[in-house]
Amino acid sequence: MNMAFENFREPEQFEIIFDKESGLEAVIAIHSTSLGPAAGGCRFWTYDDIEAAKIDAFRLAEGMSFKNALAGLPLGGGKAVIRKPARDFHRDTLFRAFGRAVARLEGRYVTAEDVGTSVADMLVVSQETKNVAGLPTQDLKPGGDPSPWTARGVFLSIESSVRRRLGRELRDCVVGIQGLGHVGFSLAKMLHDAGARLVVADISAERADRAAVELGATVSSADEILSAEIDVFAPCALGAVLSDKTIGTIRAKVICGAANNQLATDEDGLRLANRDILYAPDYVVNAGGIINVAAEYLGWTSEQAKALVEATALRLNQIYDLAEASGAATHEAANRAAKAIITSRRETSMVA
Repeated sequence: MNMAFENFREPEQFEIIFDKESGLEAVIAIHSTSLGPAAGGCRFWTYDDIEAAKIDAFRLAEGMSFKNALAGLPLGGGKAVIRKPARDFHRDTLFRAFGRAVARLEGRYVTAEDVGTSVADMLVVSQETKNVAGLPTQDLKPGGDPSPWTARGVFLSIESSVRRRLGRELRDCVVGIQGLGHVGFSLAKMLHDAGARLVVADISAERADRAAVELGATVSSADEILSAEIDVFAPCALGAVLSDKTIGTIRAKVICGAANNQLATDEDGLRLANRDILYAPDYVVNAGGIINVAAEYLGWTSEQAKALVEATALRLNQIYDLAEASGAATHEAANRAAKAIITSRRETSMVA
């Protein structure tokens, strides 16, 4: 093992935040700042306890380090998670308290939207810190809801993966989408417009019914979609859906979706490879949102951001090529490539 890689499972910084007045319980995990400020969204979710929130924050922050590195962004990896209070709370008061916590990090962490948070929430956070993106767009510059950018990168990746693995176009494929939130529904519309037939699943019957009516989708359950007769499985909900309990039931030959941390363990990536299922590493294909966030925060133009998102499939195919050349599973190839970028910058900084 390369000794420089041994400590990638160790975060640079953990901040556990309790604010009694607002009811805020949160974790900010800074995984790496080797490439720049740690950037990653803020998730608002129900966690059993702060330890569960801490574990999720670290896994997500590590994924952001790798995502930002492979996307070519001058940003490190970080993530914030907020425990949804069990009692009544005032949302603006809670997010202002979170903004003050971000401000105390003095630029080491840049936040934005994630699951459960919105442009409106980030606007509240911006009252307390300048280290926030995903704010309302101005003068056609990058900003606003990053989910369409994420969906675009995933769409391009599915299109390319289908050609590579199946030798087909999307109009000849059935795609199963698990999760129809902002990203999942945007992705569904893009796939529908490309001629793909859809099977969808969501915890919200209303969202699933909408996809059936507007997109002609077949509605499935979250469990049944895993074993459905589909060509592509696109996980677009929460993580760890690919595990030793589910992989054996999957019939799709391509897995490419927007969810973070789709593999429950690294061994699950090997299980997919052993079943000859082409797995698109999630943090390679779902980087469109953070590219938009980075463009907003760094002052790039919309054209610069769009060009980087449009190159998503190119970056994915480079990972596929590395995996084939080395005999590694695709997730292993992606991990190694990301670590090499981060380590190279870290070593250069140490020499300087």
